[in-house]
Amino acid sequence: MTSQRTRGRMIERLREQGIADEDVLAAIAAVPRHVFVEEALASRAYEDTALPLGFAQTISQPYVVARMIEVLRAGRAALGRTLEIGAGSGYQAAVLAQLTDEVYAIERIGPLLARARVNLRAIGEQKVRLKHADGQLGLPEAAPFDTIVVAAASARVPPLLTQQLALNGRLILPLGTVSQQLALIERRADAWVETRLDAVRFVPLRSGVE
Repeated sequence: MTSQRTRGRMIERLREQGIADEDVLAAIAAVPRHVFVEEALASRAYEDTALPLGFAQTISQPYVVARMIEVLRAGRAALGRTLEIGAGSGYQAAVLAQLTDEVYAIERIGPLLARARVNLRAIGEQKVRLKHADGQLGLPEAAPFDTIVVAAASARVPPLLTQQLALNGRLILPLGTVSQQLALIERRADAWVETRLDAVRFVPLRSGVE
């Protein structure tokens, strides 16, 4: 279940689904997803599906992780300073850390954040800086960010996050409640540009900390 062959099959499925950025595929191939899922679900770690983490949270399916990062990288030299909202068990942060040297990840649920720390330590990933906080508030002390990834659905773009986006920066998040779509927000010199993408299904973005 954790063999290179199993992980290789996952990468081939992502290619077949249209993921073409080889750097993104290499980043996903480099991260052992089975480390980041519940032990009882380890046999399903390389399926292209979201899996429960407890606390009414999930680890995103590999295709959605790949798709979001591919969109963020399109036509850019690098992701730059990156903020992830909703670290969960640390999986997407680990993938992002293969593609940039500056990754900040916020998780509002304390026990999940502790699990993310353990998981990232287990794979030797030291670049990710984790914080227990309300993700809707962003991380002003480390702003501005070139890239912001929100791993939970919101009815609207949290205004504090857009304020922390650097000029020419990009933010991607699922927008909507019952029906959700990925939305890419780009900060230009004279305007904000929003592009709607794929239909998705994420857990809701919540405020406060637990």
